[in-house]
Amino acid sequence: MNKQKKSESSEAPRFVAGRNPVREQLEKDTARVEKMLLQKGASGSLLALRNLAQSEGVPVQFVPAQKLNALVPGVNHQGVLLSISPVDYMDVDDMLTAIAPGLDEVRQHKPVVVILDHIQDPHNLGAIARSSAAAGAGGMIIPDRNAAPVTAASIKTSAGTIGHLMIARVTNLSQVISQMKERGYWIVGAEGTGDTSFAEMDWDRPIGLVIGSEDKGMSRVVREACDYLVSIPVQSGVESLNASVAAGILLFQARLSRI
Repeated sequence: MNKQKKSESSEAPRFVAGRNPVREQLEKDTARVEKMLLQKGASGSLLALRNLAQSEGVPVQFVPAQKLNALVPGVNHQGVLLSISPVDYMDVDDMLTAIAPGLDEVRQHKPVVVILDHIQDPHNLGAIARSSAAAGAGGMIIPDRNAAPVTAASIKTSAGTIGHLMIARVTNLSQVISQMKERGYWIVGAEGTGDTSFAEMDWDRPIGLVIGSEDKGMSRVVREACDYLVSIPVQSGVESLNASVAAGILLFQARLSRI
């Protein structure tokens, strides 16, 4: 079962402007906050906002006042903006329940859920989302910190298909993986040195497909949580595949294995 995720209609970046609105957003909900843009030379209460943002794990970028003026023309930003994601993320339990509510449904429908272990490039995120939607994946899980969020660039790279894919943003990937195992999923990590070839893998089962970051691959704790480490053989002397290319190959291998 594939239920469309709620999304904003606009691909344009959204901002919270002004000191009080920014403070309220940081204190209330940082799930959709991508970063703080702070005017260069900031002092006083602006630095207090910076400290609050950093304590919540929100990246802070110092920019000229002209940059802030251009992003929100005619708005009294008071030297600070929060960049807000253009999509609404789902609660991971709600998403998994929407995909398959119980163990029997998971076993019957054998969904594929994509887990991104700190992908950094929003274009890679968009490309993986496009492959996920095209291959019929049930949803996608991304970390809420130190990873690319869904941005206008991601939406553009996905050719709009990201709006047809349920996406959950979570604090702890390893905890979510444990929950997925309890729900009946087998966790398969894409690993260049994995001991199971993608062509030999039994994909005809409920799958949580883990794609690691572009530079470091999967984190140790996530790698150890995988039931299988799957490799894609490449020509000798050729570097490993781009994360989005590897994701596309594995997603469609899983799809073809079920036809």
